[in-house]
Amino acid sequence: METNNYLGTEKIGKLLMKFCIPCIASLIISCLYNIVDQIFVGNGVGYLGNAATGVIFPITVIGWGMSLFFGDGAAAYLSVALGKNDTETIHRGVGNSILFSFLSGAVIILISYLWGDGLLCLIGATDATISLAHDYGFIIYSMMSLAMTQNTLASVIRADGSPRYAMGAMIVGALINIVGDPVAIFVLDLGIKGAAYATILGQFVSFLICAIYLTKSKSFRLQVQSFKINFRQLRQIMALGASSLLTQLSIVVITVVNNILLVKYGAVSAYGADIPLAAFVVIMKLFQIVLNIAIGIAAGAQPIVGYNYGAGNYNRVRELLKEIIKWTAIVGIICMFLFEVFPAAFIRLFGSDGDLYMEFAVRCLRIYLLLILFTCVQKVCAIFLQSIGRAQAAAPLAIIRDLFLIAFSIIVPVLFGVTGIFWAAPIADIFAMLITLPVMLRLWKQNLFLTSTKIPLTD
Repeated sequence: METNNYLGTEKIGKLLMKFCIPCIASLIISCLYNIVDQIFVGNGVGYLGNAATGVIFPITVIGWGMSLFFGDGAAAYLSVALGKNDTETIHRGVGNSILFSFLSGAVIILISYLWGDGLLCLIGATDATISLAHDYGFIIYSMMSLAMTQNTLASVIRADGSPRYAMGAMIVGALINIVGDPVAIFVLDLGIKGAAYATILGQFVSFLICAIYLTKSKSFRLQVQSFKINFRQLRQIMALGASSLLTQLSIVVITVVNNILLVKYGAVSAYGADIPLAAFVVIMKLFQIVLNIAIGIAAGAQPIVGYNYGAGNYNRVRELLKEIIKWTAIVGIICMFLFEVFPAAFIRLFGSDGDLYMEFAVRCLRIYLLLILFTCVQKVCAIFLQSIGRAQAAAPLAIIRDLFLIAFSIIVPVLFGVTGIFWAAPIADIFAMLITLPVMLRLWKQNLFLTSTKIPLTD
């Protein structure tokens, strides 16, 4: 099996290019599954179709979060183990992660089908969107286990030193979805069901490509005993992946809470219940794209950071942190500028159903994404701490912004109505940064990365 010694010797800029760009591309492509659906559904079905796919979004995010719980945890475990030259147990960690990601998907499928439309109503479906949400969701559920396993495998593949392979698997699936959406929606006249069929077909092909990689992995070989449950390793992996899970679960809570609040406050406004809900879905998709670019920078660097931390190359880890934050800030500044200056162009990508909808969506896009720079930097700091095995510090930082967002989403609209829900985001960004910056500065001043002894895999 191959080793990844070059992670400790190659130029940092070159390594970041090799690992971060494919990771960013993979995460953006993952977003495209849902975003492409939104674009074609918005133009083919209308804004009610977008609202319906938004209802299913929290369920898919739970699946995404569980897959990252085991996938990012396994990736961090693998990277640090390679840095310590402790490769004997990697295959069991990977096998357990794959197994539990698949089983988690099976549980989500079971709950979603058994609960049925009651679950959809609970998370924000209205009388106007319930049938569309049902048609879309009941197809999407069927591929949940394999889609989650594929996402877990992608994290492991990147940590194994093959980020381009993981990216290629995602590209193939996304292309199938992009081509399949217009064919299924417009040519076959399947409407919102067509978008769902195109999505699960792309996910299945991506899964097959990732599964094939396991036959030629670099740092481990899976065996039957790899899938024998090892609770000690699983606890370490889950601790390292906890911040990824909490980040995704907080998105679910935010989406559900906001869906309910948007319907409540929208119903007593000039916009009605469905326009705010549809606008929020579109804004969240744009938010996801930018956040995934930032996360891609940090997650792409994770194998490099973890390896060097495990090997005791602490000066190199410090340099990596500076580069990660620098490039994240550049991305955040560019996106803030584009969203504030050209908001209508982004909204029209997802369809433009009337002047009232456009007026509301444009105004709220500017508000919600006003300080997305802060969001990106704050999330990247949490991922960095996860990469060096600092699970106890990473997990709170991963969700602190989202906790503030949920609280302000409830409080602010009491004073300012439906648009107050969107103002909660920049307010939460400010409070989260006020907590994150002192934490990171304290760790830096304590010379966290310059200790002479090697750090255990978990806190």
